[in-house]
Amino acid sequence: MATRQKTATVYRMVMPQHVCPFGLKTVDLLRRQGFAVDDHHLTTREETDAFKENHDVPTTPQTFIGGRRIGGYDDLREYFGKSRSQKKEGETSYQPVIAIFSVAALMALAVSWAALGQIFTVRAAEWFIAISMCFLAVQKLQDVRSFSTMFLNYDLLARRWVRYGFIYPFAEGLAGILMIAGALHFISVPVALFIGTVGAISVFKAVYIDKRELKCACVGGGSNVPLGFVSLTENLMMVAMAIWMWIK
Repeated sequence: MATRQKTATVYRMVMPQHVCPFGLKTVDLLRRQGFAVDDHHLTTREETDAFKENHDVPTTPQTFIGGRRIGGYDDLREYFGKSRSQKKEGETSYQPVIAIFSVAALMALAVSWAALGQIFTVRAAEWFIAISMCFLAVQKLQDVRSFSTMFLNYDLLARRWVRYGFIYPFAEGLAGILMIAGALHFISVPVALFIGTVGAISVFKAVYIDKRELKCACVGGGSNVPLGFVSLTENLMMVAMAIWMWIK
């Protein structure tokens, strides 16, 4: 005897000028979980507002399973034992850092293969650090004002010379680009050594001496990465790369 398929009812906005993306994700999630979807479209603003008022809910889509209201998309994810799709305000997330370093590593290996015919090379390690520096600079440059404001919370030089917070991401990006090219070491080495040393001392003092709990500006002003290991690693990588390039 065939097992009866589970059914869920979804109410979501589908208007000529707007189709709710969370509604589409809700229907997709339910189908991937083996549900047949009774899909109700709310085709006007008036119909949507009336639905929300009748069910006393602030948003759509809304999902009902077995006559029980589950809620919106994130509520549905939690119902199926999954993490919420959107981080709560202020919630710690290392995802940007993981993405930056993972892609930088893969790019370094790809460039090594293309340029040298081998994947694992010393030059690949150099490119990894240089590409990571460029990615981190781009994160800061997306909103350099927010970055510089967060940077003032802990950087010792920026507190004495505020403009340094605006210069830092440009200097980091320039050093990274020159190191990728393997050119103009007389510029890239002192720049990376200087900003990396000042940064490492600042982070170490703020976190490990003063025991302050701050957000890290390393991946931009809007990050929720705690100040500490990640930012210290970024700065020590620059110092190590500068010393290595100088010795080479």
